[in-house]
Amino acid sequence: MRAAPKYAGSGDVRVGHAADPGVKESAAPTVVRVPAAPARATLILTIICVSYFMVILDNSIVFTGLPQIRSDMGFSETGLSWITNAYVLVFGGLLLLGARAGDLFGHRRVFLFSLVVFALTSLLVGAAQNQWWLIGARALQGGGAAVLAPSALSLLTRSFAEGRARNRAMAAYSAVAGLGAALGLVVGGLVADLISWRAGFFLNVPVGIAMVALAVRFLPETERRGGRFDVAGALLATGGSTALVFGIVDAADIGWTAPATLIPLVAGVVMLALFVLVERRAAQPIVPLRLFASRERSGAYVTRMLYMGAMIGFFFFTAQFVQSVYHWTPLQAGLAFLPMTLVNFVFAIQVPRLLERASRPQVLTTGLALTMVGMVWLSRLDPHTPYLTGVALPMVLIGAGQGLALAPLTSSGVDGVAPADAGAASGLVNTVHQIGSALSLSILTAVAASVSTGHGAADIAARSGAALTGSAVLLALALAATLTLIVPARTRPHERSL
Repeated sequence: MRAAPKYAGSGDVRVGHAADPGVKESAAPTVVRVPAAPARATLILTIICVSYFMVILDNSIVFTGLPQIRSDMGFSETGLSWITNAYVLVFGGLLLLGARAGDLFGHRRVFLFSLVVFALTSLLVGAAQNQWWLIGARALQGGGAAVLAPSALSLLTRSFAEGRARNRAMAAYSAVAGLGAALGLVVGGLVADLISWRAGFFLNVPVGIAMVALAVRFLPETERRGGRFDVAGALLATGGSTALVFGIVDAADIGWTAPATLIPLVAGVVMLALFVLVERRAAQPIVPLRLFASRERSGAYVTRMLYMGAMIGFFFFTAQFVQSVYHWTPLQAGLAFLPMTLVNFVFAIQVPRLLERASRPQVLTTGLALTMVGMVWLSRLDPHTPYLTGVALPMVLIGAGQGLALAPLTSSGVDGVAPADAGAASGLVNTVHQIGSALSLSILTAVAASVSTGHGAADIAARSGAALTGSAVLLALALAATLTLIVPARTRPHERSL
């Protein structure tokens, strides 16, 4: 008799069957060989998490260096947002294609390739000499991240079975996401203060080389599937999202009714509509629409887009506030986020235990509510706001909320999919994360510009307060999406996995 497959850390790992009756199962479960020793399983998780940490780190490492970059290269206030948007737009737009590449060529092979690309493009960012070089290099770096992130998540979901093993692995992965964003500010501030904002990107080179060496030796390869790339879908997704961001950013400078605003907005909507049509007809779409058949997964995608959009606004504007209003150095600005970072870590590592005592929706809604309360509190900024009661204490709530929310949100986005759709589901989780960040940052930048009072600390405080109020609204919408989509879905017997 054949022995049943075992879980990560003890032999073979079986990817779970689709829990959603609307998703067609494959004929047999996919089995991936994983090293037998628990220490080797931990090493696999470490390689995945450290590599993903680089991706998230570079999304936030520029924030504490923004005033220095603006001074060095002459960026405008709204133009400064493109340093982040160039990265997250290409990242988000090509994520689905990156996920498909893992399915076609093997996730380990694609993971190694993306590590090399990410390290090399990080070198280009650090060497940038003008605005367009910097923005272009950030876009290329986003392309490398677009392949790396879904490969990392796919390797994780294929190496740890649904249930306790995956909950623990997902908690570590989500803690890395939260810590990477927060520690990026500290690392960026430290190197900007002591050396230059460029040094943070140069750090990726030796780290990338080390991860490649370890991955070659320890990561298991996954099966390769036949098929083709949905290039039309990827181009429409990237082009549509970029056009929308262009239109929204331009609106901040020239108004919502100007042709230069309306044309890209309309073009973006048309391209995204065409994207849906292409995906419905494609033989092998980058976004199989059956992924949305699950109410829980659909809710997870909407909630994640809104949540991460609110969080990128928090990092972008708070980092500028503490430097411009408090006149803190980049290092001090990075350290200012420690209350959020430390609390985030403490709560994130407790999530697996909490999920054994409470349902996933309870943990998720608690995290969303805490983040929203903290953001409302923080949005009351003015030039005389004290750091301790006006910034640090709200950050404690925001850190606790993010620590609780991300792991359940990620699990809801990937659980129950058929093995053939594992890469697409992982890519979609990261896509809504990045596209939501880019679209929301452009909206929040436009909101901030609408209350601009000129120059100086009062202007930065007014802009930051308005943008963070917008972030609080996004969080309220995220909570509403969870309560109307995820919570009802998890009450159905066939949707429960905890």
